[in-house]
Amino acid sequence: MSTPSVTYHTIDGRNAGTWAVLITFILMTALGGLAAMYTEHNGHWVTGMTNHVVWGLPIVIAIFLIVSSTGCLNVASIGSVFGKQPYKPFGRLAGVTALAVQAGGLAILVLDLGRSDRIITFVTNLNPTSIFSLNVFLYSGFFIFVAFYLWTMMDGQRMDHLYRPAALLAFTWRLILTTGSGSIFGFMVSRSAYHSTLVAPLFIALSMSFGLAMYVLVMLWLNASTGRKYPSPELLRRLRILLGILVGVSLYFVVIHHLTNYYTAERRDVEKFLLFGDNVYVPLLWIGFGLIGSVIPMLMVLLPARTVGGAKLSLGVASALVVFGGQCFMYEFVVGGQAFPVELFPGKIVSSTFGDGVIAHYTPSIPEWLLVIGGYGVVGLIITVVIWALPMLPSSFAQETSDTAH
Repeated sequence: MSTPSVTYHTIDGRNAGTWAVLITFILMTALGGLAAMYTEHNGHWVTGMTNHVVWGLPIVIAIFLIVSSTGCLNVASIGSVFGKQPYKPFGRLAGVTALAVQAGGLAILVLDLGRSDRIITFVTNLNPTSIFSLNVFLYSGFFIFVAFYLWTMMDGQRMDHLYRPAALLAFTWRLILTTGSGSIFGFMVSRSAYHSTLVAPLFIALSMSFGLAMYVLVMLWLNASTGRKYPSPELLRRLRILLGILVGVSLYFVVIHHLTNYYTAERRDVEKFLLFGDNVYVPLLWIGFGLIGSVIPMLMVLLPARTVGGAKLSLGVASALVVFGGQCFMYEFVVGGQAFPVELFPGKIVSSTFGDGVIAHYTPSIPEWLLVIGGYGVVGLIITVVIWALPMLPSSFAQETSDTAH
């Protein structure tokens, strides 16, 4: 577990800054709740969604957060599963961040359904052939196993013998969960933009980079707000290299996914639409994800930094760009895949007043934007309350170590 020299603390809840942050996240969460109530009362016609685009901006961000949550455990898994000592002091914060990001994504997902009270039907009427139904158990298992993992980290005297098994279980479950999230789209045979066996490994790769970027932003935010002297120069170097590698792997899988689809004759039309069409999804993919969210961050973190401050700044900016690019990709993937018309009868010309064969248009409405803000409010609120109540932040850790492997 953690080195004996590491002690953990809570944040100072007596200063005005902590209260201001807490109140801000409460207001953000309240806005999301009000937007959900407004949508449920008036119906989904107040959103920008249609019969063609049934998954809008809230689902885009919900999927992004759910996928990212498993990657937030990167630092904890590297320290526990792979035994890399410099990462161990940050295992607690990584676990809390993972649970908070997952909760924020699920809050958006549930509140966007329209009848959130019917979520219990997934359990009472389990359909084992539906990946949607199985994902309910994957999400629940993630909370249980990560919470147990945190327990073994925080109660080292009694739970030390279960620390590594809990770490392995959490690591395995995060891969299973991300595979399940990707399979929602990969198993969807009606959408040629989705249906592919590559979607599951693609989501796993994306979760690694998105999650690490989310965790780094939380860590640097707490570093700036609490004044603690971490991360060390060595950990900064490791995180920069790790983020650059994971972003490169994510970009590689996205390229392979689109090349595979473009090579398949039956999917070439949808790929031309997403890659070269006259629509918003093309700049989101090429510029938002490809350039801003991948290439620029890789250059920022893989090129050497002259000072510790410069390394921290470049890591923070690169992480923010990765998060931005990740949301651009998810929007292009989720909404763009629905906007392209479904080919109901291959080889036949279909025409009707319903809009068959027509590109669907979608513009997020204000309630959808507010629901997204509420989801991020839930993430910040949970992290703030937990680190206020429980000792999650390391005060110091060994800055010099012979372990230099990644």
